[in-house]
Amino acid sequence: MEKPDSPSHFAPLGRDGLVDRVANLLGEAIIRGKLKPGSRLSESVIARDLGVSRAPVREAARLLESSGLVAYQPNRGFFVRKISAKELDDLYELRIVIETAAALRVVREAPEAAIDGLAAQIERLREVSTPEVDMLTQMEADMEFHRLMIAASGNPRFSAIFDQLAKETELCVMVIGRLYGDPRWIADTHVPILDSLRARDEAATRGAIEYHIGEARRLVTQQFRLLEE
Repeated sequence: MEKPDSPSHFAPLGRDGLVDRVANLLGEAIIRGKLKPGSRLSESVIARDLGVSRAPVREAARLLESSGLVAYQPNRGFFVRKISAKELDDLYELRIVIETAAALRVVREAPEAAIDGLAAQIERLREVSTPEVDMLTQMEADMEFHRLMIAASGNPRFSAIFDQLAKETELCVMVIGRLYGDPRWIADTHVPILDSLRARDEAATRGAIEYHIGEARRLVTQQFRLLEE
């Protein structure tokens, strides 16, 4: 009989916002590698560990399925999703499309204060780009720059799509086990995006987004293909 996988070191939860809290705990466990790609999410074991019923665990798994972290197999249950290099390449392609469209709206419509917020986030990314800070924190600071830029576009649909893509991106980078470059270099690669947005230059913005995400696409998918081989 297959032994169910279980997250460890979870304290029992209260009832307020229970499904979202379970989903956040499981999502973090998946991204941090405590639950490996392909491992099964046992509703009964997770519910026991968290001190809740199986219903919120099942609903949390559905949320994680919609965010791309979990896949459902009929008659078997929920499993941590395995992502192929091809799927990862497609993900980055979609990110280029969404983020370019969002960035162009920022150029045309966003107030200067929103661009100042992006500058502050680059400084935050530099602050966490040290050996003492764990990789996920650095990755989240990177993703937050892009999330703020997309939010500044004023299109909530872009933001909803990006939230899913960000989780999948974080999962893939954590599977590789290292960032796709020196964190300090990664922080600097956001500067051309910031400069082009502040200059309200659409052509430069398009080029900066395509280059920035394109380089990440190339490096991360290359590492994934090596893992597959």
